Amino acid sequence: MIHTIFSRLGDFLQKGDVLVVNDTRVMPARLCGHKETRGRVEVLLLRKVPGAGEQWECLVNRGKRVKAGTRLRFAPDLEGEVVGNGTDGKKRISFEAQEAFGAIIRRIGHVPLPPYIRGGADEPLDKEGYQTIFACHEGAIAAPTAGLHFTPELVRGLEQKGVSIVSLTLHVGLGSFQPIRPGEVEDHRLEPEFYQISPSSAEAINAARARGGRVCAVGTTVLRALETAVDEEGEIHPHEGMTELYICPGYRFKAIDALITNFHLPRSTLLLLVFAFAGRDLVMRAYQAAIREGYGFYSYGDGMLIM
Repeated sequence: MIHTIFSRLGDFLQKGDVLVVNDTRVMPARLCGHKETRGRVEVLLLRKVPGAGEQWECLVNRGKRVKAGTRLRFAPDLEGEVVGNGTDGKKRISFEAQEAFGAIIRRIGHVPLPPYIRGGADEPLDKEGYQTIFACHEGAIAAPTAGLHFTPELVRGLEQKGVSIVSLTLHVGLGSFQPIRPGEVEDHRLEPEFYQISPSSAEAINAARARGGRVCAVGTTVLRALETAVDEEGEIHPHEGMTELYICPGYRFKAIDALITNFHLPRSTLLLLVFAFAGRDLVMRAYQAAIREGYGFYSYGDGMLIM
């Protein structure tokens, strides 16, 4: 067990290794509006319903009071109507926009920060600060936080050493944050999240491994995408679709050799995934050491490299 700083990541990687990063971008998915009765409503965009225009599955505060047919007004050029119920208390809202929906959301929406960051209230800088340097494909409701440690200078240094940087996309959704209820470890189910691995990314990862390089997943989202797309021989296949892969102890990893991840909440699927990769005893010793050393936990906290 080694304590160091993240800018020295290259000390632990070698020429021929490949770092796989998540290039998802957090959308300003939290919208504040009002019902026709002037009651305040807060909506969190979760996932666009395929083939239904600007219809989205959403979380709505006080959702039980928001019935189908309820009209919502978010801005002079954006209204919506609740058209039905989704799973687990979610609502389906059909939005009516006077210009491009994405442009309006970027103008009036708020970054859905975790509640432990300023009580969840964002500031103007968060629209960029709560993004990784790799972020380019909008669609996540939270940042893939392992990527927040990277700077352009660090990436250039790794590439100069011969470490490849390859990207994929997994739009972080609500499933990543759903706690595991007591007694439901084996029966827990993750909500599907969209992911995409391009042919060029798959080819680069497979080529690195064929040359003897190690595949290092930058974050649990990358790990889950790769393990969804890998075959029994360890080859990554390009794919676009949904993944609900749930990894817990006993899982046999086929796609990766190393993992960069932050420190996670108890009873979370993220912590179980790390247990599965590194073993519960080792991970708990690492967490205890991190607490003794005053490490930061969660989204804006410190990280660990498991090899």
